[in-house]
Amino acid sequence: MSTAAESKATDTLVERFSLKALVESCLVLEEGAASAKDIEMGMMMGAGILPGPFARADEQGLDNRLEALERAESEWGENFTPPGILRRLVRQGRLGKKTGQGFFPYAQPDEGQSREAIALETRGDVGIIWLNRPPTNAISPQVIEELGELWEEVDGKLRAVVIASSNIFTFSAGADLKEFSKMSPDKEGRELLESTHKFMRAMEESSTVTIAAVNSLAFGGGCELAMACDFRIAAESASFGQPEINLGIIPGFGGTQRLPRLVGPAKALEMNTTGEAISAEEAYEYGLVNRVVADHELFDTALAWARKLAEQAPLAVEQVKKVSANGDIDTGIEAEKAGFGTLFQSEDGKEGISAFLGKRKPAWKGQ
Repeated sequence: MSTAAESKATDTLVERFSLKALVESCLVLEEGAASAKDIEMGMMMGAGILPGPFARADEQGLDNRLEALERAESEWGENFTPPGILRRLVRQGRLGKKTGQGFFPYAQPDEGQSREAIALETRGDVGIIWLNRPPTNAISPQVIEELGELWEEVDGKLRAVVIASSNIFTFSAGADLKEFSKMSPDKEGRELLESTHKFMRAMEESSTVTIAAVNSLAFGGGCELAMACDFRIAAESASFGQPEINLGIIPGFGGTQRLPRLVGPAKALEMNTTGEAISAEEAYEYGLVNRVVADHELFDTALAWARKLAEQAPLAVEQVKKVSANGDIDTGIEAEKAGFGTLFQSEDGKEGISAFLGKRKPAWKGQ
């Protein structure tokens, strides 16, 4: 066989395998046996397919993959029949990376709105703030600064804002402990707490509605950021937790105040003292999230909510938010900031962070 013929045969084999992997992944998704993220991760880690079938199809264009499957069906048989979910996404114009959404969403920031850790994309009166610090979207001092600055730009000007992650693996895994541990608790640490709470309270008191589209892990500061939003919509594979207790500290961005207001004091106490995460379904059961949807429907659902809420009277929305909030939250946040500062400077707090960074078990001394 000539080199050209061998190359063509290899290309055909690779294409056939790639299309079949996409078909089977879609069928598993349609059956509800696993989420899009779990299928993607399973195919990458278990089968060694990099990128996974959904991300690969998004990159190539779902309309192109649909056409390829239609040709494959006529040539190789019904095993290559295009799945219903693929046809539906193409009909909806969700063609993958080139349109900003396929199986997964993709950031398409406005010109000049790509910062180092976040980005802004606007669609009419609706904005999307993309957390764009992969792989964990850690909440660092820089992220807080960028979020605060961006919020001042959009507050009251956009009618609704969706906060979403630009990667499929994490919404936000929490605080950047390496950066936090470098800060002086009395000055830089205190200033960071103040600026974070100022930003979050500004969101809560604004006429601009905020929606957290939680696609995966929302731990620590990531969970607190989501709780500061007016609404939370979660993907089926999302999870929520406040694991600060495992570091010998407590939540510092409102976790002791907003969590009990959302899930009730008993569940909040459990989460804050055990550090154990809860699933999206449990989060919905306890009132932490407003809706749970399939992974691949999360972004569309969040946008639909944003568009609907953007049509409401802005002054009325602002007043509903203001009068519905419990005024005692500011007093509670002051107490939380004091408690966080005390623990962050304690021997146990330093030991917990050091043990986490050093990947070892902490030795608590109660000091």
